[in-house]
Amino acid sequence: MTTLTYVENAAPFLKWAGGKTRLLKQYAPYFPPRDEIRHYYEPFIGGAAVFFYLQPEFSALSDINKKLVDVYRIVQQDVEGLIHLLKKHKNEKEYFYQIRALNPADLSPQEQAARLIFLNKTCYNGLYRENRGGRFNVPFGCYKNPKICDEQRLRTASTVLQSVSLQEIEFSQALAMAVPGDFIYLDPPYAPVSATSNFTSYSRYNFLAADQRRLAGTVHELTARGCNVMLSNSSTPLVYELYGDRGYHLIEVKSRRNINSKADRRGPITELLILNYDPRP
Repeated sequence: MTTLTYVENAAPFLKWAGGKTRLLKQYAPYFPPRDEIRHYYEPFIGGAAVFFYLQPEFSALSDINKKLVDVYRIVQQDVEGLIHLLKKHKNEKEYFYQIRALNPADLSPQEQAARLIFLNKTCYNGLYRENRGGRFNVPFGCYKNPKICDEQRLRTASTVLQSVSLQEIEFSQALAMAVPGDFIYLDPPYAPVSATSNFTSYSRYNFLAADQRRLAGTVHELTARGCNVMLSNSSTPLVYELYGDRGYHLIEVKSRRNINSKADRRGPITELLILNYDPRP
């Protein structure tokens, strides 16, 4: 196996609903050894916490949200230009809504990336959400001193992303070429635990029950191919129906719900980690 260079302190540069940074310690015992991963796929990129933790030698990151993928491309290809633009932004309510109202199509790729990161760092709960027209619609977050431009984190992320393939593509297409020995981590929008927690629209594309079933079909196909798959999802009857009687390992992990308009409804919840391979002792 090739000796891999590991970049210390690499971490997500975006706040992302359902981000996995806080769960990495629980996940770590179940990851395949880093030097045994032939090729790594993460088709729901989000904040990419698992990728930054593992830093596999050959990685393909993708998402159906073009604006999100484009941010990663700019961090990969022009992080200094991005940092220069981010330093111009300010944490003020009126300014926030002026930037939010801009049409991304009128901006350069670097300006689009800086705008998305600025909105992500200063909007309510760090939530990314689009309306049906594809326009960002989260309100101002009223944070006292958010770190809009984290230069060190951005530069470190850029270093780790240098050899990564980035694509705007749907998950089944992203995984079409996966073969035995590849490791796939799937972190889709979760199956809702109740009718009032149905947040499945990080972009204008909803992820509904039919999509959960289609994703399960892809997991079954990848399993038949001999790929190693890890999937995160909520602990719900639908998820147990899709994966419970197929020979997968369903492991409960403790998480915390951070997205709710009422603070007293945020708190510990049980999620599932689903593996199609034998977890390490």
